[in-house]
Amino acid sequence: MLWACLLLPSLSLDVFARASAAADAARPFVVASGGHHPRVVAANAQARAAGIRREQLISAALALAPDVAMRDRDVAAEEAALADVATLLLAFTPSASLAPPNAVLAEIAGSVRLFGGLAPLLDGMLRQAQARGYDATLALAPTPTAALLLARANRTTRVLHRDALAAALAPLSLALLDFDADTLATLQAAGVATFGAAQALPRAGLARRFDRRVLDTLDRALGHAPDPRKPWLPPPHFERRLPLPAPVDSVDALGFGVNRLVNDFAAWLLARGLGAVRMSLTLVHERYVRERGTPPTMAAFALGAPARTPAHLHAVLRERLARVALPAPVEAIVLTSDETAPLASRNLGLLPENEADAAVVPLIERLRSRLGDHAVATLATQAEHRPEHAAYDTPVAARATTARTGVKRSLAPRPSTVSAGGMHAPAAAPRPLWLLDEARPLAGVLEAKPWVLRDGPERIESGWWDGRDCRRDYFVAETPDGEIAWIYRDHRYATDDGEWFMHGLFA
Repeated sequence: MLWACLLLPSLSLDVFARASAAADAARPFVVASGGHHPRVVAANAQARAAGIRREQLISAALALAPDVAMRDRDVAAEEAALADVATLLLAFTPSASLAPPNAVLAEIAGSVRLFGGLAPLLDGMLRQAQARGYDATLALAPTPTAALLLARANRTTRVLHRDALAAALAPLSLALLDFDADTLATLQAAGVATFGAAQALPRAGLARRFDRRVLDTLDRALGHAPDPRKPWLPPPHFERRLPLPAPVDSVDALGFGVNRLVNDFAAWLLARGLGAVRMSLTLVHERYVRERGTPPTMAAFALGAPARTPAHLHAVLRERLARVALPAPVEAIVLTSDETAPLASRNLGLLPENEADAAVVPLIERLRSRLGDHAVATLATQAEHRPEHAAYDTPVAARATTARTGVKRSLAPRPSTVSAGGMHAPAAAPRPLWLLDEARPLAGVLEAKPWVLRDGPERIESGWWDGRDCRRDYFVAETPDGEIAWIYRDHRYATDDGEWFMHGLFA
């Protein structure tokens, strides 16, 4: 086995800072502990340059940098961010595990060949975490405990074999292990401060003094004892909150944070093999809810077809946000999956076969985002032989769960023949590109100049049950001007051969 540990050393800071673009990060920013005597939990580079340090009183930080931005630590956001990183790593390995408070472990031995080697795999994992706005470091070892220790010690040397573990772990401080304070104090009082020193102690005496917990930890790190880790499974429902480092009163300034949430959402969809159908974006005005009772601003909408491409989802959200008027500054953004559907994989051919569908779906969603949900509709077909009743308008949202959405080039019914034995297989009769809104009478037109019948007749006789019955013989005809038309002779009322009508054009 080979375990990679992705450590997020500044997670408490990153959950806020990742919502701001690089241009907005020039202001000093700190995360405070909260309480009656708050202290600095984390500080960005600009705050550290002003002299602000961890564990410093917030009053001292304000004296050093009066314009410093400040937010209380959000432990729930850190836990959610750690879960998002674990979900992200499922694109590289089927086995990822949480190592709170700020690390994720991934067993990658089976993925090395798939990604073309160890270096591309590790680079991809690190690059994806950094692209999500997290300051990340990576360590590698044959056991998860050893990988976690090396990552916490900032040792980036890759340990690939169990035989090299003892030498790699020996100089590491025991403070990196998850021992309680009393155990660490007792060991340090005895002059035992490193992993190697603890390993050199007599095992029997160590077990008597500390039960088995210290020995078990040492053995798991060296691979002498099993070190099972609970695999991470993405939750069945996505709801992610992104706190902002400072209140934002412009919709345009929310785009960067929304993009971060969309990337997290896309990773969740990929890990579960799903596509988004309906989702909602909530803009939270916490301070203004308390002071003025301002409710959160919500924007819910449906997609034209299940999708999980980040660029596609972000484009739809951006269009929808452009129509939002903020009643108060925004302090947090929440993205929620309201409905999802399985997004089946498809075989890719040498030539693109579905370019029309790929272009229609994003276009429909952009129109709906700009014009409203009920301002855009598509045409849907139904099992009806009468051409004028074979299609109907339907809202895009009603068809969102289908895998493909688009407008048929011809909505005339499929041709068929009827005999006394029932319906036969469809015949290969042509259909026009366009149907007229209403059939156009040809009385006097055919007599003026002759039309040439190219194909037919095809009998369509239907509708006797709803009072709109028809009995028509359709032909493909060429007009005197060279156009190809779809015409029929109506036999419903006429006592003679019936009147002629034009119902569609092929070109």
